[in-house]
Amino acid sequence: MSGGTNHYYGNTVNMHGGTGNTGMVNARTGPIGTPAAAPALEEAVQELLTLLRELRANVPPLSARSLDEAVPALEAGADAEPQERHRALMAVAGIAATAGTLGLPVLDAVRLVLELLAA
Repeated sequence: MSGGTNHYYGNTVNMHGGTGNTGMVNARTGPIGTPAAAPALEEAVQELLTLLRELRANVPPLSARSLDEAVPALEAGADAEPQERHRALMAVAGIAATAGTLGLPVLDAVRLVLELLAA
């Protein structure tokens, strides 16, 4: 390139002398590799949690316990570890799938949350 025009893509660091340079500031709103928490995602998770309470009352005790174990990863929101949240969503989907017609709204809610997480 000529003419003194600089083109920068992504993070750029220019250092001219100095001592003790230890890093750079990234202007990001969340951890790298995770989408920013969107209101639509929060709303979808809250709807899923409501549906889980209804489903829990109508499944066998072992399934209810598995749902209870999944809830903390879903309630953690943006602070949840992606693998743990995914595991919880898959566990919920499995239980909902075995609940027949009663589990269909939960399956739809899980699909929506997964779609929003992938966006």
